Amino acid sequence: MRRNTADLTEGPLLKGLIAYTIPIILTGVLQLLFNAADLVVVGRFCGSISVAAVGACGAVINLLVNLFIGLSVGAGVTVAHGIGAGKDEDVRRTVHTAIPLAAICGAVLSAIGIAGARWILSLMGTPENVIGLSTTYMRIYFSGIIASTLYNFGGAILRAAGDTKSPLYFLTAAGFVNVLLNLFFVIVLKMDVAGVALATAMSQVLSAVLVILALMRREDACRLRLREMHIYGRQLLKIVRIGFPAGIQGSLFSISNVIIQSSVNSFGSVVMSGNAAAQNIEGFVYISMNSVSQTALNYAGQNHGAGKFDRIRKIMLACLALAFGAGVSLGGLAVLFSRPLLSIYITDSDEAIKYGVIRLIFICLPYFLCGIMDVATGMLRGIGSSVAPMFITVAGVCGFRILWIYTVFRMPQYHSLEVLYSSYMISWSVTFAIEAIVFHFMLRKMSRDGTARIT
Repeated sequence: MRRNTADLTEGPLLKGLIAYTIPIILTGVLQLLFNAADLVVVGRFCGSISVAAVGACGAVINLLVNLFIGLSVGAGVTVAHGIGAGKDEDVRRTVHTAIPLAAICGAVLSAIGIAGARWILSLMGTPENVIGLSTTYMRIYFSGIIASTLYNFGGAILRAAGDTKSPLYFLTAAGFVNVLLNLFFVIVLKMDVAGVALATAMSQVLSAVLVILALMRREDACRLRLREMHIYGRQLLKIVRIGFPAGIQGSLFSISNVIIQSSVNSFGSVVMSGNAAAQNIEGFVYISMNSVSQTALNYAGQNHGAGKFDRIRKIMLACLALAFGAGVSLGGLAVLFSRPLLSIYITDSDEAIKYGVIRLIFICLPYFLCGIMDVATGMLRGIGSSVAPMFITVAGVCGFRILWIYTVFRMPQYHSLEVLYSSYMISWSVTFAIEAIVFHFMLRKMSRDGTARIT
C-alpha cells in the first residue's frame, strides 16, 4: 500500500465504515458551525430581522455553489477509482487538474454571486426590510468563495485517499477563527451581517491554505506540486462526466429549495426567522447522514476500481443502516429539544420560535428518508454512474416539489406551512425507492460483465 493512502478495499467493513465516517461528520458539523455562529451572533446582538437576512441567503448560495461543488465530487470519485485500480499516474494528473479547476470555478462563482445578489433575492420575493442586509451578506460571502471551492476540491481528494481527519483538523482551526472574528466584527465594530459574512470568508481562506499545504506534503500519488498544475484533458473529461451531472443535480435540487424559500418568504419575516433557525438545527442532523453517503461514495469508488462488486453490495446495506440510525435518533432529539434549541438563535420573538418548531416536526422526524436517499445517490456515483441519479433526483425531488407547490400548495385550503413542508418527506421516499432499484440492476450488470463504465 502506498504511504498516506488508506486501502478501502480490505479489512472489516462495519468498523472501517464507522471509523471513516466519524471524522466526516465532525468536519461537516464544523462547516455548519460557520453558519450557526453567524445566526447565533446576529440573533443575540442584532435581532430576528438579521437572522432572517442571513437565512434568506442559504438557498441562493446553495443554488449557485452546488453546480461547481459537484465537480469536486467528480474529482474525488476519479481519484478513488485511480487508487483502487493502482493507477498512480492517473491519480497524479487528476490532482493537478482538480486544483486549478477549483480556482476557475471559484472565480466564476465570485463574479456571479457579487453581481447578481440583489437581483436573485428580489426574484425570491425577499421582503424589503430584509433584502438590503441579505444582499450585503451575499456579496461579502461570495468575495471569498474561491477559498471555499479550493477547500472542497482538496478535501474531496484527501477523503478519496482515505484521509478524513485532516479536513477535520483544518476546519477546527478555521472554526475557531470564524467565531472569534464574528464576535469582534459584530460586537466591537458593530458591522451586523457584514461582520459575520466577512468572518466566514476569512476563515474559509485559512481552511483552503491548510488543505493545499496538506496536499503538497503528501508522499503518494496525491501529492500536489504547484509548478506541475495543468488541466489534463482525459482527467478533466472524467471529472466533468461524473461531477457535472452531480452538480446539475445539486443545483436543480437547490432550485426546488429556492422556490420553497420563496413560498416561506410569502408568510413574512417572522416565519422566515423561525424557518432559518430551524434549517440550521436540522442541518446538524442532515450532516450526520450525508457523511455516511460520502463514505459510501468513496468506499464504492475504490472497490469499483478494484472490481470488488460483492463488497460494494455489503457497503450499500451497511451504509443504509448507519444513515437510518443517525436520522431516527438525531432527528428525534432535534424535535424533542426544539424550543430550547431554537431559543439559542432567536431571543426576541416567541412567534418565530413557534414556526421553527413546525418545520422541525415536519422535516426532522422523517429525516432518515433523506439519509437513505443520499446513500443510494452516493453509491451510484461511487460506481461511476452520475447521470442516472441526476435524472432520478431531478424528477423525484425537484420536479415533485415544484409540482406540489404550484398545485396542492396553491389551493387556499392547503396553503399552509404544514402542507409546504410535507413535500420533503414524500419526495425523499419516492426518490430513494427508484434509486435503490436502479443501483441493484446496474451493479448486477457490472458484476456479470466485469465492466467499469461511466453511465
